[in-house]
Amino acid sequence: MTNDQLAARAAENESWLRAKMTPFFFDGMADEPEALALLCRELSSLAFNEHLILTDREEAMILATHNVRGSLLRTLALRPGIRPISYAMFAHSTETIPGTEKSLEIQRYEFDCKTDAVIQKGFAAGVEVPAQIREAVEKALKADYQDYHRDELDHHLAVLWLNNERYVRVSPARRVANTVRLLQRCERAGGLTLDVEEHRGPADETRISFAVKSPPHRGFLAQVLEVLNRLDLGVNRAYVLDVHDGAVPYGLLTFYVRPRAGRAALPGSALHAQLERELFNTMILSSDSPEYKDLVVQGHVSGEDASLVRAFVAFCHTSLAHAQPDRFDWEEVRNAFHANRELTQQLALLFRTRFDPALRGRDKLWTARLADAERSVHSYNTGHKHLDDVRRDVFRCCLAFIKNTLKTNFFVQGKTAFAFRLSPAYLAELGPGFTSDLPSATPFRVTFFFTRDGFGYHIGFSDIARGGWRTVICKSDDDFLTNAATLFRENFVLAHTQHFKNKDIYEGGSKLVMLMDASMLAPEERDQVTLRLHKQQRGVFNAFLDVFDTVDGVARHQSVTDYYREDEPIELGPDENMHDSMIEEIARLSKRRGYLLGIGVMSSKEVGINHKEYGVTSTGVVKFAEITMKELGIDLRKQAFSVKFTGGPNGDVAGNAMQIMMDRCPKMQIRMILDGTAALFDPAGADHAALRAIVLKEDLHAFNPKALHPGGFLLYRSGSKKDGLREQFKKVTRLAANKPLHEEWLSTDDFSRLFGELVFTVQADLFIPAGGRPETIDLDNWQRFLLPDGTPSSKAIIEGANSFITPAARLELQKRGVIVMRDASANKCGVISSSYEIIANLMLSEEEFLKAKKKYVQGVLQILEKRASDEAQLILGRWRKTGRPCTELSDAVSGEINGHKARLFAFFQARPALCLQEPFRRALLAHLPALLREDPKFRRRLERLPQKYRSAILAAEIGSSMIYRGRSEEEYEDAVKQHIERHF
Repeated sequence: MTNDQLAARAAENESWLRAKMTPFFFDGMADEPEALALLCRELSSLAFNEHLILTDREEAMILATHNVRGSLLRTLALRPGIRPISYAMFAHSTETIPGTEKSLEIQRYEFDCKTDAVIQKGFAAGVEVPAQIREAVEKALKADYQDYHRDELDHHLAVLWLNNERYVRVSPARRVANTVRLLQRCERAGGLTLDVEEHRGPADETRISFAVKSPPHRGFLAQVLEVLNRLDLGVNRAYVLDVHDGAVPYGLLTFYVRPRAGRAALPGSALHAQLERELFNTMILSSDSPEYKDLVVQGHVSGEDASLVRAFVAFCHTSLAHAQPDRFDWEEVRNAFHANRELTQQLALLFRTRFDPALRGRDKLWTARLADAERSVHSYNTGHKHLDDVRRDVFRCCLAFIKNTLKTNFFVQGKTAFAFRLSPAYLAELGPGFTSDLPSATPFRVTFFFTRDGFGYHIGFSDIARGGWRTVICKSDDDFLTNAATLFRENFVLAHTQHFKNKDIYEGGSKLVMLMDASMLAPEERDQVTLRLHKQQRGVFNAFLDVFDTVDGVARHQSVTDYYREDEPIELGPDENMHDSMIEEIARLSKRRGYLLGIGVMSSKEVGINHKEYGVTSTGVVKFAEITMKELGIDLRKQAFSVKFTGGPNGDVAGNAMQIMMDRCPKMQIRMILDGTAALFDPAGADHAALRAIVLKEDLHAFNPKALHPGGFLLYRSGSKKDGLREQFKKVTRLAANKPLHEEWLSTDDFSRLFGELVFTVQADLFIPAGGRPETIDLDNWQRFLLPDGTPSSKAIIEGANSFITPAARLELQKRGVIVMRDASANKCGVISSSYEIIANLMLSEEEFLKAKKKYVQGVLQILEKRASDEAQLILGRWRKTGRPCTELSDAVSGEINGHKARLFAFFQARPALCLQEPFRRALLAHLPALLREDPKFRRRLERLPQKYRSAILAAEIGSSMIYRGRSEEEYEDAVKQHIERHF
C-alpha cells in the first residue's frame, strides 16, 4: 500500500472516529497525539486482531480493543502485575468498527500515584490553578451541584491539580465539578459514597459516581468492574482517579453505564439498591479471597453473602482452633462451607431471617428456618466420618453464632466492617471441648468484628468495661494463620487479666484485639501498611458505633435489628499499633455520631492524659518494683542493683520506666534491653547518658554502640542484609576498653538463638518485662530462666507487659524462689489513669480540662502511687503470712474486690437515689482527683455523671477500700454487734 493510500485510510479512519466517538474522548487524548495517529493509521487491523496497543510505557498504557462483555475486566485479569492505577479512562464508539461486528473500546491507564510526601510538598510550595479553570468549575457547580460547599473549592481543586494537572486542564468543567463534588461527598460521608443519576446523554444511560477513602491498593478497579459486569451493566465511558490529599488517598470512579438487558439503574430502582449493596461490599470482600472466586464469580451467592460466609469462616475457626488447632485449621473450616454450598446458603438465609430489618413475619419464618437448619446440621452425613464430625462441629458453631448474635450492622449501608454483638451464652453451647483452655469466668459480652483485611474480638467482663485496642499486624501467611488460631484465647486471657487489673476503678475489664493481614504487601509498600491499619481501625470503630450507639437503649441506626436493647458504655484505650492521630479521630467520630460517652470513648487524647507523655503505667510498675525489692533487702533509690528489660526505650511502659528509674536510682545497672529493633547486653549496665539520648524518642537500634562497656554488645534485628539467599544480622561488640568496636554478621539461626536466649540467661536482680509477645515464657521453656547452679537469673519479676509469662510458668518460677508480681497488679495504673480521663471528659468541658490539666494530672498521679502501693504492700503482707505465690494472692485480691464491686453495683443500681445522699456522696467524692474533690464548682457536678457510672464508682471505691483498708475480724465483730442491736 502506497503512502498516499495509507494517508487516505488514516484520514478515513479519523473521520469515522470523529463521527462515532464522543467528543470527550478527543479532549481526554489531546496529550497523546502519537497514540491517536497510530489509532487512525491501524484501526482497520482490529478486523483481524483483538487488541491494538497504542501506548505502552512505564507510566502509561493505552489499548484499543473490541467492546465485548467483560473486556475491561479481561484486560486487568490478563495483566495481574499491573502497577497501581492513578488514572483510567474508557470510551466506546457508537457503532461497530468498519469491517467487524464489534464496536471500538479505548482503555487508557496511567501509573503515577502520588505519595503523601509529594502532595504535602506541593501544598507547601503553593498551588495556582488557572483562574479561567476555577471560574468555569465554580460556574458548573452553581448550575448543577448546588449541594457542594464551595468554600472548599480551592482546596479540592488543588488536590486534583497536584495529583493530575493534565486531567484538570483537558477535562470539561462539568466533569471536574462532578469530581470535586464526589471528593467532598466522600470526605463528609466518612470515606464511602455512591451517587446514581440519570444522564443527559443517550437513553437509558446512567452515571454512577463511586468514591472510596483509602481504596484497596491493588485489584480494586477490576473488582468494581466485575460488579458492573455481574449486574449486566455495560460501561460506555468511565473516568477513574486515584488522588492523595496529603494524608490519605481517595479513589474517585465515574462510570456511564447502560443495562445490557432490563431497565436502567435509575435512582431508587431495585437495580440501584443492588448496585449500592454490591459496590459497598467491595470494601469488605477481597477479590483475592476464595469466597469471591469460588462463590461469587461462579454465581453461587451474592457478594454480600460471600462476605458473610467469610465472616462465618473466621468466627468458627477462631472459636474452635484455639482448643483444637490441628482439627480446625483455617483450610479445614473454610472447606466445610465451600464444599457444602446448599447448607452454607441455608445458614446465610437463616442469618438474614434473624436480622433483615425489612423482613415481615420474622418470628414465624425464624422458627421454621431455624428448625430446618438445626436438622440439616444434626443429620449432616456424607459417609466420611472424620470429615463429617469436624464439619458438623463447624456448622454447629455457626448456628450458635447466628442464634446468639443480639445485634449486627450487616444491613447498614456504607460500612467497611461487620460487627456482631453476641451473648456469651454461645460459649456454653460450644461445650467444654472448646472452652476448657480458657479462664473459667464468663464474659459479659463478646463482639466479633470482620473486615476486608482481618478480624478480631472485643471481650468484656462487665456492663461498663474498658480496656485497650491492639492490632496485630501479620506480615506473612504464617504470621496470620498462627495468630488467627490463638486469637480468641489470647483476647479472652487479656480481657480477663484486664478485669482483675480494673479492680480499683468503676469499669470492668475488656480488650479489643484485631488481626490485620499485611502479607501481600511488599517491603517497599510500608506506607500501605499504615493506610490499611487506619482504614481497618476506622471501619471497626464505625461498626462499633453502628451497634453500640443507642437511643433509650435501642440501636440508633434503623438498619440494626436489636435484640439486646440496653445502653452499653464501653471505653477503649490505645494499645499496640494505635497511633495518636487515630486516637483523636476516634474521639471526634464518637462525639459526632452521638455515642453516649462522646470523646470519652477513647483515652489518651489531647483532651486527656497521654500514657506515654505522663508515664502513668510505668508509675505503678516502678512503685511495685521499689516495694518488692525493698522486701528483698534492696533500696532502689540508694543501693546498687541490676535490672533487665524487654520493651524498648521508645516504648510507653519500658521507656518511661527507664526514665523514672534513671531519675530515682543513680546506681542502677540496666544489663539488658530488648525490643523489636535490637537487643543490648552490657555487664556493667547501659550508659545512662547514652540511654537518655534516645529514651522516649527512638528505638533501641539508635543507641550509640560506642557507649558500650567491655563485654557488651548490640544485636540488630533491623538493618539485616542478604548474602545470596541467606539473611544476615549485625552484631557490634565492645571487646575491651580503648579498643575499636568489633562488627560481625550472624546467620539467621545464630541471631535467633542469641536474641532468644537473652531474656532467660542475662543475670540481674530485677526483671521488668515491659514489652514483647504474650506467653514468651511458658511451661515448656521456664527452666531456661534458671542459671546452671539452679538459681533464677532474676530474684523478682515485675510484669509491665500483659501475659508475658503463662500462669503455669509463673508458678514454677515462684517455686524456685522468684517473686512474681503479675500484670493485673503491677501495670494496672495505666487503666486507672484512663478511667480518670473519662471522668474528666464527663465532668469538665474541653476548655476547663485543658486549663486545669496540670493540676488534674497531678491528682491522678497521686492516686496511682497510692493504688500501686496499697496493693503491693497487701500482697507482700499476705505472702509473708501464708507463703502462697504472689500471683495467686494477686488473683485473690482482684477476685475479692471484684466480688464486692459486683454486689455493690447491683445494690446501688437498685437504689439510684442513694448515690448522691450522705454518706455515699462522700465516698463518691473520695474516688475523684483533688481538683474535682476540692473545688466547690466541680464538686457540684456529680450529677453530670450518668447514673450507671455513679453506681459503678461507688461500688469500686467502697469495694476496694474494704480490701485494702479493711480488718476483716474487727469488721466482722462490728457487723455482728450492729445486727444484734438491730434485731435483739
